[in-house]
Amino acid sequence: MTRSFKIAAGVVALGLAGGAYFLGQEHAFAQMTHGAGMDHSAMHAQMHGQGGSVDHSAMGMPGLRGMDATDQESTELAIMFDGFKTMTRTVENLENGIRTVTASSDPEVMDALVSHVTGMIARVEEGRDPKIMVQSPTLDIFFMRGENLVNDIEITEQGIVVTQTTNDPELVAALHKHAGEVTRMAEGGMDALHQMMAER
Repeated sequence: MTRSFKIAAGVVALGLAGGAYFLGQEHAFAQMTHGAGMDHSAMHAQMHGQGGSVDHSAMGMPGLRGMDATDQESTELAIMFDGFKTMTRTVENLENGIRTVTASSDPEVMDALVSHVTGMIARVEEGRDPKIMVQSPTLDIFFMRGENLVNDIEITEQGIVVTQTTNDPELVAALHKHAGEVTRMAEGGMDALHQMMAER
């Protein structure tokens, strides 16, 4: 896997410290709950606590923790879910990958977003799956075939620009699918996450 990383002038203050995690959904959690015959309502109750509502802070949500995720990574996920209304995102599906531009008008959310994206790509390069409870199963192929991805990250005044390309057709399909999943969550927050869980 190769990666280039560029920071546009005047945008260094976005703060790239720390390995973080990418927006995902529910692969490991779904395996546990569906295997136990648990329906979506029960999954929701387990992830949020009995009587929990969708319209509350994601901070401390058990589903954002993982087998190999740090507290910082889980916190950054919660910040992004709570601040999804401040986010904008565009996706261009390429023949050999994707180009996305994601930003937030809230500096705290933008800092979490940048740390999260750069950290997740580093994890893919190192083959270190965080195994977040609500993680999308689409991510699995990235950890299995990450050496076939070429990643370019650029931070501009428009946001964090990520271009990922590959000669592997299955990876291209996974990139397209996951980019769409992330867009749904950037537009709908926890509601979108719950909808995707129910669809599965």
